[in-house]
This record gives sequence, structure tokens and C-alpha cells, in this order.
Amino acid sequence: MTDSIMSKAATMEIPINSNGDTGTLPEDDGLEQDLQQVMVSGPNLNETSIVSGGYGGTTEGIIPTSSIKGSNLHHSGSSHSMMAEEATRGVAVEKFDIMKKWGINTYKCTKQMLSERFGRGSRTVDLELEAQIDVLRDTKHKYENILRLAQALTTHFYNMVQTQHALGDAFADLSQKSPELQDEFGYNAETQKLLCKNGETLLGAINFFVSSINTLVNKTMEDTLMTIKLYENARLEFDAYRADLEELSMGPRDAAALARMETAQQHFQIHKDKYERLRSDVTIKLKFLEENKVKVMHKQLLLFHNAISAYFAGNQQQLEQTLKQFNVKLKPPGAEKPSWLEEQ
Repeated sequence: MTDSIMSKAATMEIPINSNGDTGTLPEDDGLEQDLQQVMVSGPNLNETSIVSGGYGGTTEGIIPTSSIKGSNLHHSGSSHSMMAEEATRGVAVEKFDIMKKWGINTYKCTKQMLSERFGRGSRTVDLELEAQIDVLRDTKHKYENILRLAQALTTHFYNMVQTQHALGDAFADLSQKSPELQDEFGYNAETQKLLCKNGETLLGAINFFVSSINTLVNKTMEDTLMTIKLYENARLEFDAYRADLEELSMGPRDAAALARMETAQQHFQIHKDKYERLRSDVTIKLKFLEENKVKVMHKQLLLFHNAISAYFAGNQQQLEQTLKQFNVKLKPPGAEKPSWLEEQ
């Protein structure tokens, strides 16, 4: 009987499923038990199993390695997913805090601005600084008007010089083709060429004047006005948190109120320091701006006056000397347009 069983086991194909369990064999119970003992007690080449109940025990205590690996991968993926979720949650909380602070600050500043507009709230005023700021804004407006007029003068004068150039060429051409009027056309051609040359020299001076005024108005003054805008925003925030602190100081003095008052005091001090720092920056910039404005305008107005006077007096030598005095470089010969027009 035993030989018969062993011969059957040696020649019979034993199917194994994915977990290493034997398939159902159409044999008797003794052969099935023997095969189970061989499978359990012998080494499994596909996977390692943990057996409960000792040698020859049932398969209920077998834990496939593949199941353990899959569980580890699942836990690892879950931990990564949890870490990513926590990081996302942290970013969201940080953004929420920023929006919350921005909303509170905007509410306080809007409340303060409306209170000032309707005469219900007080505002911090530096009379001397406010007067200097008003003067700067008025000066910038007037200088912008000068800049527009100077640009218009440049455009019109450039067109006139171009017309004189074309007229001189026409006179020169007729001088060669009209023998009876050769001298008359020749005189006029020379006159127009001389006026054209002096006009190009004057254009160089006007372009230099326009460029300097443009830099003063749209860069130097604008930079100071940007700092003033920051200062005015800081002043509004300072007054808003000052009013908030004053309101809390007049309320009850329980533990919660004292905690809120301490927080309000910290915010008030932060905005006070910011306000004082920007006020100092504005004062310094206004001082340097005034010095720079006087220096620049003294040079540019003198250049403009001397160049215009020399041109209309017909003094070519004085006109050229004026440009040398102020280090004004003319465009190279053959250029058709003044530098300011090319930049537009």
C-alpha cells in the first residue's frame, strides 16, 4: 500500500496555487495528509511560511511572506500619503493665517479711514512734513507741464529744421539749373543750410534739457512719492492700531481683556516703529530731492537760456560754446531725428 502511494506521488503532478497551498487531489485522505505534511515540513522555494502547531500542523497558521510584503508596502504608501497630506494641511493653515491677518488689518485700516473722513476719529499729523509733501506734489505737477511743453517744442522745432534742410536742397538744385538766378538761389541755399546746422545744434541742447527734466520728474520725484505713499499707509495703520488700543484700555479689565490689550500693545508698537522709520525716510528723501532739484534746474535753465539766445541772435560760435560748456554731445552727422524722438 505504501509503495503504491509513493509511486503515485512520484508520478502525479501536484498543482500549487498562488499561496503555496495544494490543490484538491482526487485521491484518498491518507495521500492528501501525507502530501500536506511534505509541503508543510519541507522547504518552500516560492515563499517562507510561519507555521503554528508544530510539525504536521494544519495550514490555518501559515502566513505567506507575500502577504507581509504587501502589508509593508501598504503601510509605507499610507505613511507617505499622510506626510503629504500633513504638509498640504500645513501650507493651507499658513495661508489661512496670512489671509486672516490681512483681513484684520484691512478691516482696522478701513474703519480708521472712514472715521477720519466723517470726523469721528483722530489722526496723527506732522504739520511740517505734510506741508513739504504738498509742495512736492505741486512742484511735480508744474514740472510735468514744463516737460510736456519742452517736448512739444522739440517736435515742432525738429520739423522746422527738416523743412529748412529740404528747402536748402531745393534752392541748391535750382541754382545749378537756373543760370539767370544762380546767385540768388545759391545765397538762399547757403542761408538755409546754416540755419539747419544751427537748428540741429539747438536741438541737441533742447533734447538734453528734456532728458534731464524727464529724469527729475519721472524717476527722482516719483521715487520720493512712492516712499511718501508707504509712509501714508503706515500712518493709517499706526492710527488704526492706536485707536484699537485706546478702545480696549477703556473696557473691562478681566483676564481675557488684559490678554487682548497686551496683544494690541504689541501690534501698536510694531506699527509705531514702522511709521517712525518711514517718516524719517521721507524727511531725508525730501531734503536730498530739494538739493538735487536746485542743482539740476540751475544747470538746465542756464543751458536752455544761453542756447536759445545764441540761436536766435545768429551767433553760431556762442551756441557751440554753450554746448561744450555743459558737455552736451550732438548726434553724429547724417542722423535724421533727434535722440528724444527716437526714444519715444
